[in-house]
Amino acid sequence: MDLFRSSEFTSHIEELIRRNRVPGLSIAIVQNDEVESVGFGMASVKDDKPCTADTLFDIASSSKSLTAASIALLVDENENYPEIQYHSVMSELLPDDFLMAEEEYTKGITIDDILGHRTGMPGHDDSYMGEHSTQPDNARSITRNLRNLAPAAPLRSRYLYCNMIYTVATHLVEVKTKKPFSEFLQERLFQPLGMDSSSLQPDGARAKGLGERLAKGHTWDKKNSSYLEIEARNCPEGQGAGSVVSSANDLIKWIKALINQEEPINENVYQGLIKERSSREPKGGNLKPHTSPIKYTAGMEVYWYRGHAVYGHNGVVSGFGSRFIFLPEFKFGAVVLGNSEGTNSVAAQVLRDLIDEVVGVPREERTQLLKQMTAKSQQGVKAKKKTQGNQRNEGNSIAKKPREKQKEKGSRNSQPQTRPLDQYIGYYWNAGYHGMRVEIKDDALFIDATDRSMAFTLTFEHERDQTKYTAHLSDFWEGGDDLIPAEFIFDGDKAVKMGLDLEPLIGDKIWFERKE
Repeated sequence: MDLFRSSEFTSHIEELIRRNRVPGLSIAIVQNDEVESVGFGMASVKDDKPCTADTLFDIASSSKSLTAASIALLVDENENYPEIQYHSVMSELLPDDFLMAEEEYTKGITIDDILGHRTGMPGHDDSYMGEHSTQPDNARSITRNLRNLAPAAPLRSRYLYCNMIYTVATHLVEVKTKKPFSEFLQERLFQPLGMDSSSLQPDGARAKGLGERLAKGHTWDKKNSSYLEIEARNCPEGQGAGSVVSSANDLIKWIKALINQEEPINENVYQGLIKERSSREPKGGNLKPHTSPIKYTAGMEVYWYRGHAVYGHNGVVSGFGSRFIFLPEFKFGAVVLGNSEGTNSVAAQVLRDLIDEVVGVPREERTQLLKQMTAKSQQGVKAKKKTQGNQRNEGNSIAKKPREKQKEKGSRNSQPQTRPLDQYIGYYWNAGYHGMRVEIKDDALFIDATDRSMAFTLTFEHERDQTKYTAHLSDFWEGGDDLIPAEFIFDGDKAVKMGLDLEPLIGDKIWFERKE
């Protein structure tokens, strides 16, 4: 592709990564059988290590397409796994582990529902425990914890993005194949496709002797006007939802296999992956020019641009971003990987340019459309800044929905704290969200929840009645100040329950009972 090789395109990308504070970016494209790739910037600013097309990144939720493909391979292998079909009920496949909070979900949720994010389960992202917890989660414990978490919508009534459901899918793979998911990926996808540099978890890359090729994640420290580096982290509790480590040169082999239906991707597997299962925007939303509403297939989204299908997915994890797309009609695909969360802003522009080139949009029309979209985007940003403050980023190796700020900081309605803080402190328990300890720090109630997969802290600000609070949530990696409604219930001079609005979609707080 001439555009990809041009000095103009190179200069454009260099300006985009500078403006969006992306230290390093890798891009690979494929058309038919021809692959090209390039790297920009630094894999590690601190170590002054260049970023190449072979640099390894945590691809976060872009991993979901590989999870869906793992299921599709088992569906296609009818001789060995006749019970695994897209319509198969999960509780029948995993009778010892898959149990929902309500019977209709237990008896109704199928593989199709999981792949299409239509189970009715919201994220509940703060419920799973990280690798350094005293009781870290894994795929089985994530599956078994579903029974303790409330759904937010009737089964198949709407699209609700849920990371843990994809981790549940990997538990199914492990139970039925009697192999760790990492081994299944290696044997059934990475090895046949020649993805020799890809693995599950950063430790998987290190075990292959590829640790030196791992990019460092980066966040921008506004106070000091410099980058903070983040090591790529293992997230076994998020496998399947994220946690694949790959390079642009490796991941483009996966896209090429989808486009050309190369082994192990046959026609049946491919059709299972591109089948539309839910609508992200049933009412259309604010569509960009010449685009359709977005549908979710299996680990991928699809929309139509000027009448041409565009499949893909993105991923965000603290310090990293990723995006892949492919247009089957043109046998064209592209991968963009980077080492800051600004990656996806860059990817959106780069991929739009590449798609326009592939479908033949005249240059003058592209320029005019870009001006219109930029102006509209800037208006949206200004409007958003007027109505909401900071939002928690999509989070760990498993993309998390940002929260809206629910109360303005320093509200004039706040009342002074008069009840002694030691009446609140103690250990609180919720079966789905496990334990949280309320402490006193800097004369305020405080929770250290850095043992979570999506590590955070909460600092409580009193609002009224000595029971209503706003909890200031700060992400351990990204900082920020998301405001979470919180409440305590008292029995005499002792708090006995604590409610935290950690999953707004269920319409109630998550209630913890005081145990000590």
